[in-house]
Amino acid sequence: MTDAPHIPAQTQDDMPGDEFRMDPAPDYMPRHAGVGKLKGKVALITGGDSGIGRAVAVLFAREGAKVAIAYFDEDEDAQETQRLVEAEGSEALLIAGDLGVKAHATDTVERTVAAFGQLDILINNAAMQWVDEDLTELSEERLRRTMDSNVMACFFCTQAALPHLKEGACIVNTTSVNAFKGNDSLIAYSTTRGATLAFSRSMASNLVDKGIRVNAVAPGPIWTPFIPASMPAEEVKDFGSGAPMGRAGQPWEVATAFLFLASSDGSYFTGQTLHPNGGMIVGA
Repeated sequence: MTDAPHIPAQTQDDMPGDEFRMDPAPDYMPRHAGVGKLKGKVALITGGDSGIGRAVAVLFAREGAKVAIAYFDEDEDAQETQRLVEAEGSEALLIAGDLGVKAHATDTVERTVAAFGQLDILINNAAMQWVDEDLTELSEERLRRTMDSNVMACFFCTQAALPHLKEGACIVNTTSVNAFKGNDSLIAYSTTRGATLAFSRSMASNLVDKGIRVNAVAPGPIWTPFIPASMPAEEVKDFGSGAPMGRAGQPWEVATAFLFLASSDGSYFTGQTLHPNGGMIVGA
């Protein structure tokens, strides 16, 4: 079992946060040698600069995929992820901007295809979250920002990708354990992740006849920039210790679920959700 590192109190001022400022640094490195599970594939990973997205990018690169990394404005994190992908012997394309704007989402997909000649895997992972314990205090601006980032971007990127996805392609969407159990201090975020879950299931049915699989991954408490960027410093201390396994998960432990669903290992999976959540029992 992975040891639980001590997580000291800390906070960041901006969402979605910076990985290079976290203490301890999240663990994103794959544990096993690649065997070419994604050889010849091209993946677009939104929110690919840090956290779960970085871990997925590095793992996909190790398995042979070329990777486009879409991110908001975290340039330093994105450049490090590009370095890590290239260290695996692959290629990375960085694309910054707001995927909640349809024109940018469309441009991101088109730039990916222009650079690599194809698109085989779409990972809709980019999101933002803020604590909102009192719904009456949730501003319209904050609510719309959360919806744009977490829901609209998912729709826009998928719309743009579909003309390029051929039979055998796949889409994997990041949802959350909170879509299943709710969270009284992350009301807007949990709602958007419920939307992502419903979107995944609906699109799986919609695309099954075209041979395109759509699945979801629902992480529990994972040590990513989200945590210090959205929680009070004292609540960040020992984050994840309340999970049944007694610790926060690390990004690499979630990336393996994405690889399973994106590769031929998951060929009989569509409309399904994997739950790397440290032992929380939730409805499927």
